[in-house]
Amino acid sequence: MEEFAELLDRLLLTPSRNGKLRLLVDHFRRQPDPERGYALAALTGELDISSVKPAMLRALMTERMDEVLFGYSYDYVGDLAETIALVWPGPDVDAGDEALTLSGIVAALETASRREGPRLVEGWLDRLDSTGRYALLKLVTGSMRIGVSARLAKQALADFGSRDVTEIEELWHGLRPPYAGLFAWLEGRADKPVSAALAPFRPVMLSHALEAPDYPRIDPELYAAEWKWDGIRVQATSDGGSRRLYSRTGDDISAAFPDLIDAMDYEGAIDGELLVARAAAPGLAARGEGAAGIVAGTFSDLQQRLNRKAVSAAVMKKHPVFVRAYDLLQDGATDLRALPYAERRARLKAFMERLDPTRFDLSPNVAYADLDALEKLRMAPPHPVIEGVMLKRVDSPYLAGRPKGPWFKWKRDPHVIDAVLMYAQRGHGKRSSFYSDYTFGVWSGPDDAPELVPVGKAYFGFTDAELKQLDKYVRDNTTERFGPVRAVRAEPGHGLVIEVAFEGLQRSPRHRSGVAMRFPRVSRLRWDKPAFEADRIDTLIAMLD
Repeated sequence: MEEFAELLDRLLLTPSRNGKLRLLVDHFRRQPDPERGYALAALTGELDISSVKPAMLRALMTERMDEVLFGYSYDYVGDLAETIALVWPGPDVDAGDEALTLSGIVAALETASRREGPRLVEGWLDRLDSTGRYALLKLVTGSMRIGVSARLAKQALADFGSRDVTEIEELWHGLRPPYAGLFAWLEGRADKPVSAALAPFRPVMLSHALEAPDYPRIDPELYAAEWKWDGIRVQATSDGGSRRLYSRTGDDISAAFPDLIDAMDYEGAIDGELLVARAAAPGLAARGEGAAGIVAGTFSDLQQRLNRKAVSAAVMKKHPVFVRAYDLLQDGATDLRALPYAERRARLKAFMERLDPTRFDLSPNVAYADLDALEKLRMAPPHPVIEGVMLKRVDSPYLAGRPKGPWFKWKRDPHVIDAVLMYAQRGHGKRSSFYSDYTFGVWSGPDDAPELVPVGKAYFGFTDAELKQLDKYVRDNTTERFGPVRAVRAEPGHGLVIEVAFEGLQRSPRHRSGVAMRFPRVSRLRWDKPAFEADRIDTLIAMLD
């Protein structure tokens, strides 16, 4: 456990990607099985410890510390695990000298009840120092927030074993902690594991943004164009009776979409965009831009279905989903990824004819004479859920990762408004000491008595130096406090204007302003602009209209 705690501490304090990779590779080399396997499982979110929940940890703290004082401490630190690790009394020298191991802790918690789990954690907290307590609490809550994604951990495995990361990604869903067979293969002590998973995830092919130096290479004879839809990229795989829906990062999201899983009565793997259907006629089929005529709903509609462990019949009926197919990776037992795009596209058209047209339709190609003609289409697409165009070289195989040249994305230019900072909230992890989440608003009401109405929240788009400036501004101009949130002085004659970029806008009765933004982010700090010159809600309404 001491080694795992040291790893988390060093990962948290190491900002660079390459530095984190070196730490992970060194840990895998030094630690034996099964310790390194459980560390890997914790970092990739593959441990499911059901016997301990955050609320139980808060309850433990109320037995040892005044609840109000703990609330103030949590507000200041901004992270539950870090707060408890810091305020918990020091190690009890009489608690026993048996060494705590990561594998021993995981084994004990996996067999513990919800009554026993918190008491086990309590005993371990009494024996660990603050670094160890932090690691233990991160382990049991499953919320690492140390800047290590599952993809980065898999890349570290690839570096450790001198393998291609795509090999590991294709094996991953057939493996289980503590991954002894995987490490044996990576160290050359055993053959490559045979994936036990049916319907495996296949690493996706990604694109580069089209930039001016790339314009001359775009030729209608060489690059096929299709719309880039604003949903989420998915892989719908059906194999030997096993059906799975994966996100672009390989997360299994099948549980949130049982209605789509039921319709996957084929053998193969489709790469496409998951969208909510909005029909203009009874049923899902209606006049639209897809090959089967399904009308796509907004990303906000899709959010009603995302990140759910279970979904009700009412939600499925209100927000039915479908896949707009881009590519075919597997047809029956045949792997098509080595074929040229044009050939895969032809196979996809034939494949789609066998599927339920209310759940799967073909993303149409966009005809264009030259780049200028395509730019006009890009800037004025036929549907508001289109965020640009994709360009795919017709002779390109399906390659994992982001190779430069075969695929380009050419997104619409973002919308930009000037808004006024209204509220700020502390961040998490490395940002727990900074006010880094910002709610902003625009002016509403008559010119002689305007008021700010919040229209969005942004927590990225600024540099580290700008974050420090923003944090100081928030602290110097706080008018009220609501737990971890501060209200910031925002008046026509005094306020900070921030330029906000966003991808889309839609009506939202759930918001006071009546609008909701898609991917808002801070694009510029307008220290030079007086607050009364920020935009009005009428500007956003006009964008909608």
